[in-house]
Amino acid sequence: MGSKDHHHWQSNNVKQSGVDDMVLLSKITEDGIVENLRKRYNDDYIFTYIGPVLISVNPFKRCPYFTDREVEMYQGAAQYENPPHIYALSDNMFRNMLIDRENQCVIISGESGAGKTVAAKYIMSYISKVSGGGTKVQHVKDIILQSNPLLEAFGNAKTVRNNNSSRFGKYFEIQFSFGGEPNGGRISNFLLEKSRVVSQNSDERNFHIYYQMLEGASAEEREMFGITNPDYYSYLNQSETFTVEGTDDKKDFSETLGAMDVIGISPEVKQTVLQIVSGILHLGNINFVENGNYAAVETDDFLSFPAYLLGIDMEKLKEKLTSRKMDSKWGGRSETIDVTLNVEQATYTRDALAKALYSRLFDYLVEAINKAMRKNIEEYNVGVLDIYGFEIFQKNGFEQFCINFVNEKLQQIFIELTLKAEQDEYVQEGIKWSNIDYFNNKIVCDLIENKVNPPGVMSILDDVCATMHATGEGADSTLLQKLQAALGTHEHLNSWNQGFIVHHYAGKVSYDVSGFCERNRDVLFNDLVELMQSSEYHFIQGLFPENLQSDKKSRPTTASSKIKKQANNLVATLMKCTPHYIRCIKPNETKKARDWEDKRVRHQVEYLGLKENIRVRRAGFAYRRAFEKFLQRYAILTSETWPHWRGDNRQGIVHILRSVNMDSEQYQLGRSKVFIKAPESLFLLEEVRERKFDSFARTIQKAWRKFNAHKKYAEMREEASNILLNKKERRRNSINRNFVGDYLGLEERPELRQFLNKRERVEFADTVKKYDRRFKTTKRDLILTPKYIYMIGRDKVKKGPEKGVIKEVLKHKTEINNIVSVSLSQMQDDFFMLHEVEHDILLESVFKTEFLSQLCKRFKEIKNSQLALNFNNILDLKVKKEGWGGGGQRQVVFVHGSGDLAVLRPSGKALHVSIGQGLPKNSRPNRQSLMQNARHGQRAGHPMKRDDHNTSVVKYSTPKIHRSGQQSSNTLRGPVAAPSNYPQRAPMYAEPHCRLPCMELPQMPRQGNSKRNRPAPAQTNTDFMQVPEQGIAGMRRRDTVNKIPEPGQGRRKKAPPPTPTAMLCRALYAYEAQDTDEIGFSFGEVIQIIKEDPSGWWLGCVRGREGMFPGNYVEKI
Repeated sequence: MGSKDHHHWQSNNVKQSGVDDMVLLSKITEDGIVENLRKRYNDDYIFTYIGPVLISVNPFKRCPYFTDREVEMYQGAAQYENPPHIYALSDNMFRNMLIDRENQCVIISGESGAGKTVAAKYIMSYISKVSGGGTKVQHVKDIILQSNPLLEAFGNAKTVRNNNSSRFGKYFEIQFSFGGEPNGGRISNFLLEKSRVVSQNSDERNFHIYYQMLEGASAEEREMFGITNPDYYSYLNQSETFTVEGTDDKKDFSETLGAMDVIGISPEVKQTVLQIVSGILHLGNINFVENGNYAAVETDDFLSFPAYLLGIDMEKLKEKLTSRKMDSKWGGRSETIDVTLNVEQATYTRDALAKALYSRLFDYLVEAINKAMRKNIEEYNVGVLDIYGFEIFQKNGFEQFCINFVNEKLQQIFIELTLKAEQDEYVQEGIKWSNIDYFNNKIVCDLIENKVNPPGVMSILDDVCATMHATGEGADSTLLQKLQAALGTHEHLNSWNQGFIVHHYAGKVSYDVSGFCERNRDVLFNDLVELMQSSEYHFIQGLFPENLQSDKKSRPTTASSKIKKQANNLVATLMKCTPHYIRCIKPNETKKARDWEDKRVRHQVEYLGLKENIRVRRAGFAYRRAFEKFLQRYAILTSETWPHWRGDNRQGIVHILRSVNMDSEQYQLGRSKVFIKAPESLFLLEEVRERKFDSFARTIQKAWRKFNAHKKYAEMREEASNILLNKKERRRNSINRNFVGDYLGLEERPELRQFLNKRERVEFADTVKKYDRRFKTTKRDLILTPKYIYMIGRDKVKKGPEKGVIKEVLKHKTEINNIVSVSLSQMQDDFFMLHEVEHDILLESVFKTEFLSQLCKRFKEIKNSQLALNFNNILDLKVKKEGWGGGGQRQVVFVHGSGDLAVLRPSGKALHVSIGQGLPKNSRPNRQSLMQNARHGQRAGHPMKRDDHNTSVVKYSTPKIHRSGQQSSNTLRGPVAAPSNYPQRAPMYAEPHCRLPCMELPQMPRQGNSKRNRPAPAQTNTDFMQVPEQGIAGMRRRDTVNKIPEPGQGRRKKAPPPTPTAMLCRALYAYEAQDTDEIGFSFGEVIQIIKEDPSGWWLGCVRGREGMFPGNYVEKI
């Protein structure tokens, strides 16, 4: 599995690089942590554990260990079994949801460019692959996966720190049924960076969708939407950066459109979405000039295209961009007046319209995804938080302030749940514990979001915005003064000449207050709402659903209050779930693989609190669970606790832990919870539990499969019997036998498989006798597949280094649709004749009914008609013409004789077959007796014994040779069916039905020789296989078993006392027991026969164990 390039990722022979889990570090220092991460990063190990927390270092390249092979490797595996991987965390999260019946979430944190978005993609991809199936489920999975490229196109952009930076936050909830099938989902989005639509810093880009559309639009779309080069658009040419290394915008545009199709966005709406995106670009090209202290549109030509694309009147657009209606109140009267805007105000209005259009379009796309995944009943869910990372730019504005605030809240969650809550729990439960100090960033969160005493930055900002009446620098200056007055003495806040500095958990950030108040107000004037509601496109009207007639007296909601509310709601949602953590680290600022900046990584290790995290994990306990839940999960481990423990919970838990021999130092019992120290101890419990469930599941599966197999094979026998019903006599011992299909064991026979097509299914395979034009027999392996019939023989190699070696040769291959008909006699013999266009093939097989049944099915599938079956006691055989000789006609004549053994008498061009009368032609298998035989005798999937009745003998003047080598007037013993599973050395053919003297071909091995007359190599192999029989331990065990009386638990009726001389037999093939009442043995092993049964399954004893075994696998000695 897998290429050699991936050998380091396998659990076996893993190349060691540092430590997988940093809890195992010898020295816990920032230098030691950084050095361990560096070693692993340079060896392409990007994942490392701190207990259950996953540390992920951005490799800035594609890694080879995210394939289906790794999905299979981590599915259901314990954490310690494989190297650290995001799939291990994903699997643990998914399984915990099903096992504990609790919602799960994963919090992915780290600075911008650390790899959070990619990590979220891998989690969703893994869960999609390992969860349940079905048409509806697959549709939900497709939406989950396709939502990524769509939201990235409209919500991600290139920044100086990250080529694919999320400029919005999202919490993606994948909703599951109780059975673990994803059947719904929901996305919550936070704070889209709208300002990026109208302005970008140097070396940055606008949102990806703009560049995708410019590169990927068709010629028709380019003309319709007015698409040209990116430097034409004011909203794109400010940074002079249009391309990103390693990004194919044209290809990404195609994926974005495909994602819209999957989500269910109609072609009409899709076109309108692109019109809006283009309209925003053209809107940005409208410039203003000063005309007597008022703003005027510089060139009216730039108004026509955005008006056309947005479906609005050009003159109205011009009016609303340069003027505004305002309500004026004088005393008890109010009136509306038109105010003409200056250039600064007009520019602000244009940009406000562009930002509103884009943000509302983005909200529509998120809602479209939610609508496509929505379900009525919420059962379980797994939440994936992928949010903008902590970031510091040269100029940090209002958006960076909000982004860093959300990251501050996420850090607080991590501290609360992994450092503070864990230590508090030990104290509450009475566990011995030494407190570990850490920095709690709650003081920074309070600095930003506090309402009063003292008010936080956001409260002061909202207060300033409530009193401002115009745009400009005045409000921002007021904000700075009020911050200094209220928070000037706070240790985590300082002032500077253009703004303020906040001491975040990740470091100091200087914020420029310029534009803070305007962006926080986030007001869209009614004039612009009214303008967009006048659009001729219903879709655009729907983006602006405000009721302008209502008299709103309440203060409009500010951007900071929205993000504060969203952040707190997010925290509340996360706290209701079982959290998992991924801490992403950015190794460099160059965005290049193998580039490692020690100082940068050390800084992240410090502010992420990894050292404190390691210390708490090292001193603490890996697992804790309430007594009731622990007993509920692990009660199955002992018979005393399963299904219910009726004593004290603490005693029951101690009993379970002692049953698996867990060291008492590895666990402690608190007041209400059990604490287990090492993960390995927990894995031990899980492993024992899995084995218990596996054992029970196998028992249930075995019984169910056995029942279904019996039912299936009974139906197959009935179908096959209908082919011969009222047309051919049946054999007494074959009418009720099981069908096996592959009697050659082709799964273990590559020398035969080589002639078949790759992955070609085998319907039937057996060794048969083929008769030539002189009625001489040769052995052939007959294989039937859905399209072909193969006949394989053996020949000696005549040339080359393998000269003289006997090898398999494909003697004949024909398509099933080339079979014209099949002929059989009306008697109980085993002959059948395949008629092709040019010649016929005469074969003999005890499994003819099974072969014909499968052949008829395949023939009907291919030709949509029934295969012609002829039943006559005189069959004409058309002989194949070979070279100068051959060809012509032969006859096979069937006559009634005596006995169940066919007697063959060749005479010139005819073969006379004499056989006694069989079961009547109207005989059918009895299903009830079949099911009973299957339980007590023949088993589905095991070869039927070819007994003495299924043989044919050729009458000659020369004496017949018995298998023992003695002359005998009796018939030869019947052949043994080739087993489905072969030992290391297996015979090339099954034992023959009969042997014609003087019919030995030079290229074939001698068939039917006595064992003692076989060549030396065969004898050597037999002796080798008999080695396990040496010694007396087996005999002693056998004697001991024979002395033990049989318990009365439904066993067979006690056998009569054995005769003084025990009957013995030797194994011709290895056999592996398939049921509890069977015995297995190796090739050449000696078995004591206790009882022979006509069904072919005998009762015997080997190595002191008594049970059933197939009689056709052995020969008596």
